[in-house]
Amino acid sequence: MPTYEYQCSKCRKTFEIFQSMKDEALKTCPKDKCRMKTWGKGPVKRLLGTGAGLIFKGSGFYITDYRSEGYKAAAKKESGASAPKTESKPASKPTKSKKADG
Repeated sequence: MPTYEYQCSKCRKTFEIFQSMKDEALKTCPKDKCRMKTWGKGPVKRLLGTGAGLIFKGSGFYITDYRSEGYKAAAKKESGASAPKTESKPASKPTKSKKADG
C-alpha cells in the first residue's frame, strides 16, 4: 500500500497515511492527526510526494547479464575480429663478422 502525504490547511500539520490506491483522498484532517486542542476538521490537501528511492546494492545489474549464449558467442567473435592486431617484427639476427687472419 502506498503512503500518501497530506497537509491540513487549518492546523498546518503535515502527516502521512497508508492508503490503498482505490481509496479516495482524505477531505478533512483526521482527529488523531490534528494539532489543535479541539478537532478543527480542517480541509486537507494531498501533497506531491517524492516516493521511495530505488537502491541497488552490490556490483549492480547490467543488460548483458541476461543475454542468451548465442548472443554472447557472437559478441566474443565480434570483439575478437575488431581487436587491433599488433605486427611482430622478426628478431634481428646477429651479423657475423669476419676476422681477418693475418
